Amino acid sequence: MSDPAVSLFSRRRFLNAGGGTLLAPAIITAVTTLRGQQKADSNETLKVGLVGCGGRGTGAAAQALTADYNTKLVAVADAFDTQIESSIKNLSEQFADRVDVKPEMRFTGLDAYQKLLATDVDVVLLATPPGFRPQHLTAAVESGKHIFCEKPMAVDAVGYQVCMAAVEKAKAKKINLVAGFCWRYSASRIEAYKRVHGGDIGDITSVFASYHTGPVKPMPPASGRPKDMADVEWQIRNWYNFSWLSGDSIVEQAVHSIDKVVWAMKDTPPLFCVATGGRQIPAEGGNIYDHFHVTYEWDGGVQAHFASRQQRGTHSEVIDIVTGTKGKLVLGRGQYPYIEGEKRWRHREGERQMHQAEHDALFAAIRKGEVINNGDRMMLSTLVGIMGREAAYTGQKINWKDDAAPAAAPAPEGGKKEKGTDKAPERVALAMMSSKQDLAPDNLKFSDSFEPTPMPRPGETKFA
Repeated sequence: MSDPAVSLFSRRRFLNAGGGTLLAPAIITAVTTLRGQQKADSNETLKVGLVGCGGRGTGAAAQALTADYNTKLVAVADAFDTQIESSIKNLSEQFADRVDVKPEMRFTGLDAYQKLLATDVDVVLLATPPGFRPQHLTAAVESGKHIFCEKPMAVDAVGYQVCMAAVEKAKAKKINLVAGFCWRYSASRIEAYKRVHGGDIGDITSVFASYHTGPVKPMPPASGRPKDMADVEWQIRNWYNFSWLSGDSIVEQAVHSIDKVVWAMKDTPPLFCVATGGRQIPAEGGNIYDHFHVTYEWDGGVQAHFASRQQRGTHSEVIDIVTGTKGKLVLGRGQYPYIEGEKRWRHREGERQMHQAEHDALFAAIRKGEVINNGDRMMLSTLVGIMGREAAYTGQKINWKDDAAPAAAPAPEGGKKEKGTDKAPERVALAMMSSKQDLAPDNLKFSDSFEPTPMPRPGETKFA
């Protein structure tokens, strides 16, 4: 296994002192056959590269090969050799004649993505732990590839800003950028939200979303860590349990539900949110919570309540309820969505599996010379998820913008004013869009020592 020193862009350098302007990253030299709106002839084989060979990445590769009969997987990249071999084996069993990854096109290590992007692949699938997504997305756009980008797209505020710069560059270069927020490609959900936005349930008064499941990738006991394995490698191998790699469960998994909340609100950001969360089930290592509850509020006082839990032996349910003045939309109970109220409706037709549908859309656009760019909405939903997490971590009210009115601080004990003041001090408003949070180390090697942020303690953990 290679152990290169890899720069995570030194992401703080992207933000200059003059107000957050993003500076251009180094350009990766690459050869591409398809750029911008150039139409791909149906007889032309589209070469696919996979970055991140875990379960989701392998699934994305299978969906890419299913989406277009004239595609081939020709390059793969992952931090670990074993992941690559397992992924290629599984895909070869499904697509025997369309998985053609020669030994020299199998890249390992933390810099593997750079080597893959320097090849002549036409489409790249980004499916590594999301802490790496900002640099991978930026590099993919720079290289001119068409992109499938798995959710979430960032785990902190600086990562969000890096990705937004890449989104804008992708627009300018007319590169296809399809996001892994798969519900947006579900025909039944598209129809459901179209009806909501068309007024079938009246004016929205509230939204409820739950993401109650079991644990996804539990942290192994510390005794299972090899004695010679350094911090960075141990954390990457157990990436879900560290916020700098996963963003925590609310950002990595439950962000699907937050994306549907934002969709219901016509892709506008909330004004503010307050939240609770914590860890009830002990874990040996890691720094993530196992439950959250967030209340977001939009203009007009419309509130969205989001709840998530990842604990064994508990009730599991993923559901979305959008309530309006004339009815409500229910997603999750039963096979298809339905509306109760003055305009009753239930989706009854079959539909394409949503993970497959997003790849169908991507490859169809490439063949037609069209451009899909999901960038704005995918980044909005990602940041709304981060915002909820930070409200829970800190125990503070988090505004979207810093022009929101600051909340008054509690009166001093006994109701007395501080000496020499005419009134109680005001609490400074905390704004998501002003955050400079950067959870990742600037540079790392597998052999490095790295101490992640401690388990958050509401009331003590500070908003960055």
